[in-house]
Formats: sequence, C-alpha cells, structure tokens
Amino acid sequence: MTWQYTPANILRGALIYTAGDTVAALLLGDFMWSRLLGISLVGATFYALEIPNYFSWIERRVAARTGILPALHKTALAILYFNPLWIARHLFFIEVFSGHWATLSWDLLRIASFSFLANIPLSLLGNYVIQNVVRLPWRFFASAVFSALMAIYYALSMVLF
Repeated sequence: MTWQYTPANILRGALIYTAGDTVAALLLGDFMWSRLLGISLVGATFYALEIPNYFSWIERRVAARTGILPALHKTALAILYFNPLWIARHLFFIEVFSGHWATLSWDLLRIASFSFLANIPLSLLGNYVIQNVVRLPWRFFASAVFSALMAIYYALSMVLF
C-alpha cells in the first residue's frame, strides 16, 4: 500500500476545505482569521491524510467485484466514514478555531446526528458518484469539493438544528 499523503492532496485539502468553511463563516457573519487558518491546517493534515487513504482501502476491499452490489458497498463504506462523529469533529474544529469555547459540549454530537440524518439522500448520491464514477486519483479532490459544499450546510446546521 502506498500512502496518499501527497503535496497535491495537502494543498487540495488546505484550499478546498478552507474555501467551503470560509463561505459558511461569511454567510453566518462568523468569519475569523483563526478559523480560516485552523480549518486550512485541518484540511492539510487530518483530512488530506485520512480521506485519500480510506478511499484507497475501500477500492482495495471491493476492487475484485463488479456490479451494483459492490458499488453500493463502496458507497456505504464512504458513508460510514462521514458519520455523525466525523461531522461532530468538524464542528468541534470550527468552534475551537473560532474561540467559541462555551459551545464545546456533547450537544455538537446531537447537532451532527441531526445534520447527518437530514442529508442522507444527498450524501448517498454524492458518495455514490465519488466512489463509483470518479477515478481513485481524483476522489479526494471530488470528496473535498463535495465536503466543502457540505461544510456550508454543516455550519448552517449549527443554526438550523
């Protein structure tokens, strides 16, 4: 197995996640340079390391099979990764980098759970396309763009839920 933590993925993670979160922060009137820099750091480290390697693992696990069931299996494995705990961790990062210490609580998990449940149809569709249409070398990029769009939704979910 070759690790997918490459300069290109580091740059993509830093730029794309930051762009999505910055739009969300601007929409909420919560833009902060510390948040921009923090999310950039998270995108370049955690996300750029975890996501491409998890996608490679999915591909190896399902590669020998073809048809609709393996395609759905790949989609389900992707959804399992981007679960309420992942969303809560992302919200945690947002709150920490925004200096909102008072909002750090288990309530982030409740918000993340409602957010996850509310976006299951869109998430299923997005992850199906990413896992089964986009070639493996471009999946992190596609997922980062999808996640950046979802980051806007997750940020707004703090208000909605």
